[in-house]
Amino acid sequence: MLRPKIPTNPTPAGHLTPPVLVEPTAVVPSVQGPPPAPVAPAPTRPTVQLTPGTALALVGGGTAVVLVVGAVLVSMLLAVAITGASVAVCALVIRSIVHADAKRR
Repeated sequence: MLRPKIPTNPTPAGHLTPPVLVEPTAVVPSVQGPPPAPVAPAPTRPTVQLTPGTALALVGGGTAVVLVVGAVLVSMLLAVAITGASVAVCALVIRSIVHADAKRR
């Protein structure tokens, strides 16, 4: 019932050709000419010009990123602190209930 079915490999279809033998060829050294003159590379990117407006935008964007990341980190730290405090209060309440229940018996 739960036996896996193993597929069988079918026999290859069509005609198989034997591999072609490759014979090595002799290496003939070529005549060396004068080396080519160095060509100055063309600039691939335009140069970036930093104007006062773009500098102010970069500073403002960086400040906004730092503030957002800081707010997220502080809120996560606050969430962890509140969770820890509430778990501690719950532990004290449960301990008090168990201790009071054990005193009555």
